[in-house]
Amino acid sequence: MEKDLVTLTIDNQKITVKKDTTILQAAKEAGIDIPTLCFLKDINEIGDCRMCIVKVEGRRGFATSCIQKVENGMVVKTNTPDIIEARHVMLDLIISNHSKDCLTCTRMGNCELQALAKKFNIQSIEFDGERKEQPIDNLSPAIVKDPNKCILCRRCVATCKNIQKIGAVDCGNRGFESSISTTYNKSLKDTNCVYCGQCIQACPTSALREKENIDDVWVKLKDPETYVIVQTAPAVRVALGEEFEMPIGTDVTGKMVTSLKRLGFNKVFDTNTAADFTIMEEANEFVKRFKEIDNLPMITSCCPGWIRYIEINYPELVPHLSTCKSPHEMLGALIKSYYAKKENINPEKIYVVSVMPCIAKKYERQREELSNNKLFDVDCVITTRELARMIKYANIRFENLEDSEFDNPLGESTGAASIFGTTGGVMEAALRTAQDILTGEDLDKINFEPVRGEKGIKDATVNINGKNIKVVVASGLGNAQKIMEEIKSGKADYQFVEIMACPGGCIMGGGQPIKNSTIRSEIDVRKLRAEAIYEIDEKSIIRKSHQNPVLKKVYNEFLGEPGSEVAEKVLHTKFTVTR
Repeated sequence: MEKDLVTLTIDNQKITVKKDTTILQAAKEAGIDIPTLCFLKDINEIGDCRMCIVKVEGRRGFATSCIQKVENGMVVKTNTPDIIEARHVMLDLIISNHSKDCLTCTRMGNCELQALAKKFNIQSIEFDGERKEQPIDNLSPAIVKDPNKCILCRRCVATCKNIQKIGAVDCGNRGFESSISTTYNKSLKDTNCVYCGQCIQACPTSALREKENIDDVWVKLKDPETYVIVQTAPAVRVALGEEFEMPIGTDVTGKMVTSLKRLGFNKVFDTNTAADFTIMEEANEFVKRFKEIDNLPMITSCCPGWIRYIEINYPELVPHLSTCKSPHEMLGALIKSYYAKKENINPEKIYVVSVMPCIAKKYERQREELSNNKLFDVDCVITTRELARMIKYANIRFENLEDSEFDNPLGESTGAASIFGTTGGVMEAALRTAQDILTGEDLDKINFEPVRGEKGIKDATVNINGKNIKVVVASGLGNAQKIMEEIKSGKADYQFVEIMACPGGCIMGGGQPIKNSTIRSEIDVRKLRAEAIYEIDEKSIIRKSHQNPVLKKVYNEFLGEPGSEVAEKVLHTKFTVTR
């Protein structure tokens, strides 16, 4: 309706937009670029950095376009000489207190501050005064916090507090002494941080970054006495190509495998294979609990950020967790037991590297519960970004590589395993197997549409063999909190719950390629990556985990059956209430 529309003029261009639109949004709709730094759509819209200032005719001073709403008849200028000069001054001030080690920074070429410096032709710093040097916090197993690269944009604070509902970091002190810190300035490892890495995804610089483990991998690859095996998660294959300028959501599975073989790994296995094992164990565990009405609802245990969250915030609900290890931990355990015995390799000589979309996996892999015979199931975790850096370091032209297949015997998977990478995928994969177990039939129903999609919370009632199973899927810890409160209060009547710490699931994990604020405001990255995941599933010949021939072989030769004594020892674990 016309009353809900506003017409204004921006840089001599008349446009009509909805009345609650900001000047920044209106400019974008008109194809006019206004620089931003602290702005992050729907997350951090506070007008703090002042890079997005504009002039509104008839008003004194500048208006902050990311928070100033449009008005009828408003006339806006975005690039007058005094606006450009003011932005230049503010950028100078920000850079003056920023580290200048761009050549050795992990965000070189993908830093929003660096991009603005280039855009504004910053060649020298006019306000090059005293800099405050602050200690770097690198004590956590997953995140490095470097306040010397922080520009006080507060994007990490907004993400942690408003989206994830954790609040591990906040802005403390005032003026020149302002800093993003934790309570009592503790290390992140001593806070309620769950290492989801969403703060890293939000950070425009390298003030927050993953704890890099690339050198650990290079050392092992050079050691002739070590048998180095690598595995890759479902979400990695639909995001890795972005680090090589390929379109968002490109499936680069074959090129990824080729690059890993060229890097020198002895074997390249697929975490998807282990995802099928996870479903086999988890679906059987759920069916048993459902029949016995024991510890319902059962909650998935694939996500280590989520596991740490429930242990810290809802310890009384820990018994509801599935006892299944996460897929990469399962595969690590199978490699050091089944595969080692089969190939007559000393497990102590095997070094398992997991390529993950998640930085919380770095924390997970060192948990004592995830080891057998004093050997950790997984020895090292690197992110999608770290793998890309290794490939570039080795001077491999990724985009020109031919496709290769995963190695046997742990490189064959189903479509059900691939959808683990997106929110709702674990639930859907488990339901595909659970329905066949409960009915004793090979049912044609494959897709469970109600648990798919972008909504943070999705619930559904699934009828299997005449029994109604109420399920719910949550992604993002803010949404998980809502579900946990329902369960805690006794208001919920769910039987099966899937939770992923990262909004959108693993495809949007903290270790995935970082997209700047402009891309995030204009492109639905989650949707494109999810579509690629579902396409892999649709093209798969086998789409149910329990029909994977590798599973049948391993159960026959080693595990026995789901839930057996051997399976419990190798594929299951116990969780504690505090970490």
